[in-house]
Parts: sequence; structure tokens; C-alpha cells
Amino acid sequence: MTSKVAIYILGIIPFIGGLGFLPAVNKVTPYVLGMPFLFFWMVLWTVLITCILGIIYKIDPANKEGDSE
Repeated sequence: MTSKVAIYILGIIPFIGGLGFLPAVNKVTPYVLGMPFLFFWMVLWTVLITCILGIIYKIDPANKEGDSE
């Protein structure tokens, strides 16, 4: 798998996880860490999206071209 394909796949995961599953997880009754499940889901995906974008930044070859200074 080339890095471009990996970047595209990693770029789609936050959209699917953060927005695609919202209708399925729209529940209040199960509390996770003292939060309603929907709020926990959004907080979880905020952290996961940050991690995924960091991975994309590290594997993107365009970020390595300007390091010659």
C-alpha cells in the first residue's frame, strides 16, 4: 500500500467515525465516564481525529521535502 492510499484511507476514517455513526450512537442512557454516550462519542472522536491527523502528517511525503534548511 503506497503512502498516498494510506493517507486517503486515514482521511476518510474520521469522517465515517465522527459523523457517519452519530445516528447509531444517539443514546443518552448508557453513561461512560460520567458522560452521556453521545457526548463521550464526540469527545472520543475528537481525540482519535487528532491522532489520525498526526499520523497523516508524519507519513505525508510532502512534509519531508522542505526540511533542507
